[in-house]
Parts: sequence; structure tokens; C-alpha cells
Amino acid sequence: MARVAGVDIPDNKRVEIALRRIHGIGPTAATRIASRAGIAGNPKVREVPDDQMARIREIIDHEYTVEGDLKREVSDNIRRLMDIGAYRGLRHRRGLPMRGQRTKTNARTRRPGGRRTVAGKRRVMKK
Repeated sequence: MARVAGVDIPDNKRVEIALRRIHGIGPTAATRIASRAGIAGNPKVREVPDDQMARIREIIDHEYTVEGDLKREVSDNIRRLMDIGAYRGLRHRRGLPMRGQRTKTNARTRRPGGRRTVAGKRRVMKK
């Protein structure tokens, strides 16, 4: 397995797919990195020469914020919103959606508390 940005990327996958295993690199960034490293045809990771893998590591290290640094940056941004008392920070603190979604219905994954069962209609049996 090749190691890029502290993450083992699988040898049996294509380069553009394997790079997505790194937190902070999606489809577009993976394609850009592969083309900038001079990799043509999207080969599997095990088929990429060591010099091109080194180029991939170099590009990611110098131009992208990934893994732990990215996670820290995101959590710092959320903490900052909470500290200054912004609306989005309050919604984060309460565990509610912060982008204007409705919460009367839906929002099950963000709302605190368990499920609430609602009684259904009773069926009346006819004779």
C-alpha cells in the first residue's frame, strides 16, 4: 500500500479513486492532482512509478489542506462561530440544522432526542 498524507491508499484501485480516501480530496481534486503529477490514463496505484507517487505526495503536501489539519481547521471555525455568538454557532451548540432547514418534521439526524411514535388511525372492522 502506498502512503500519502499519512493515509494508506489501496494498491488495487485506480489513482483517482484511491486519492479520495484522503480526507479533504474529492473527485475534482483527485483528477487535478493526477494530471499535475503527469499520470495519464488513470492506472492502478501499484502501476504508478515511485517518482510520480513522490510528485503526488509533494503536490498534496504543498497545495492542499488534508486530514488532521483540515479537521482541526473546520472544528476551529465552528468553535469560533460558537464563541462569537453567531446564529450558526448557536445552532451548532444546540445540535440543530444551521442552514435553514425545517425542524418541525424531518431533521431526524440533527435533532436531539429519540424517535417519537405517532399513533396511527384505527381500523374499524365491519360485520
